[in-house]
Amino acid sequence: MDKKIVSVVIVTYNAEKTLQHCLDSIYNQASKAIEIIVIDGASKDRTVAILEENTAKLDYWKSEKDAGIYDAMNKALEFVTTDRVFFLGADDHLLPDFSAMLQVLHDPKAIYYANVVYKKARHSGYITPYYQAKSGIFHQSIIYPVTVFKKYKYNVNYRIAADYALNMKCYQDPEFHFKYVDYTITEYNDTGISSNTIDKEFEKDKSKLIFDNFGLKIWLRYQFRQFKSRLRSQKINDD
Repeated sequence: MDKKIVSVVIVTYNAEKTLQHCLDSIYNQASKAIEIIVIDGASKDRTVAILEENTAKLDYWKSEKDAGIYDAMNKALEFVTTDRVFFLGADDHLLPDFSAMLQVLHDPKAIYYANVVYKKARHSGYITPYYQAKSGIFHQSIIYPVTVFKKYKYNVNYRIAADYALNMKCYQDPEFHFKYVDYTITEYNDTGISSNTIDKEFEKDKSKLIFDNFGLKIWLRYQFRQFKSRLRSQKINDD
């Protein structure tokens, strides 16, 4: 049996329509070195029944009430036994490139990220520090060293953008660095909560987070962009 080298974590809530397809995309990977951990938030549909049907292929799963997506992710981290962690939405699925990417994870301090398919287009390539500060990185494109989560946990006060905030902390941490590799590893579904809801707590803190983690130069550039955006909005309203 292949030694497990990455844990794929899925958090679910009422995911009966998409969960099996998501799991099948993991089972169908060329690499079998994948640990699968599912944390369900006490679903009321057939999600738990689907997990029971898949028990033999899952390394760990549990269903209980939680305080949201990132609380469930934090719980899942307790059961990770590998050196790398990847978070997959229950309505997303892995592409064949995921197995290929596993072959290049040689740097223990690197937070590797690749590309995703989003709205039928490939995103996002290499991401500059400014773009990372302004817009973040697709969560479904990142494979983390587990050491990140020995040091940090997701901030559950950010109900939508805690991964964005965590990546900001990792950017300024000298123990880690981000490394892009040219694979397309996930088809990301844009119907989830993060695609159609604003994280008001995160937006309130975003400017300070950029300053604290990316420094004055990137913060000033971000502020100038915000200023121009407000001017455009005002002009449109005046017209």
